[in-house]
Amino acid sequence: MDLIFHEKQEGSLCGQHCLNNLLQGAYFSAVDLADLASQLDETERSHLGSNSSSTSHNMDDSGYFSIQVLQKALEIWNICLFSFKSSRPEAVAARIDAHSQKAYICNFQDHWFSIRKIGLQWFNLNSMHSAPELISDTYLSLFLAQLQTDGYSIFVVSGNLPDCDADAILKLAPIEANKVKLNQTPRSGSENSSDLEKALEESRQMNEENDESLQRALKESLQEYEKNQTSDIPQCQSTSRIPATQEELRRKRLEKFGSSSN
Repeated sequence: MDLIFHEKQEGSLCGQHCLNNLLQGAYFSAVDLADLASQLDETERSHLGSNSSSTSHNMDDSGYFSIQVLQKALEIWNICLFSFKSSRPEAVAARIDAHSQKAYICNFQDHWFSIRKIGLQWFNLNSMHSAPELISDTYLSLFLAQLQTDGYSIFVVSGNLPDCDADAILKLAPIEANKVKLNQTPRSGSENSSDLEKALEESRQMNEENDESLQRALKESLQEYEKNQTSDIPQCQSTSRIPATQEELRRKRLEKFGSSSN
């Protein structure tokens, strides 16, 4: 039972997967993001004039997209990205308490992935993994610190994310942590210097077992939610607040960015 939306890695389209997993829906295709990258390239060339290069700095043939493309895409929802190390209030608050924010986007060696709070719990939505990974409250700050140590760029996601069924359900019926394997916290002492790739490899080896236990826990959460649901429980209003179809999304994007391409 796929309660949490999770796109798995296809080619080098991690930018697309990162956005869709963050937004909890298939809102963007590679073509959509390529259109936005082309708009950004055109704007940059118009500013640079004859000194500009014909090579795109916002996408490449492998399917990689720049942070500028991701930010441009999120503008449709008035969502902004700020460097975790910046002086922005959101970033300062995140460094003090990682739980104060709603989501993070991470990048290392051209790979993008998102970490998001769904319901009352945090999940690693890395498309390289076969399923979302539940992150314990204690581990979130440690995980972000480890990512920084290993050279990851982290961006704070600021703004209201689209409503989704998983968020509404897991707020009322959270996953019981003892029913799924959580990410392991970094070891203390000298062992703490082991790089993140080793940890991620260990995580990938546990994916099948994690997937089964997480899906079982999600199913139990949904059953608990449905059992306790009453008429006064607010329902997810995602279809009225965000584009429900690719056609509506395209129309909304044209309204937002159409004038910039003229």
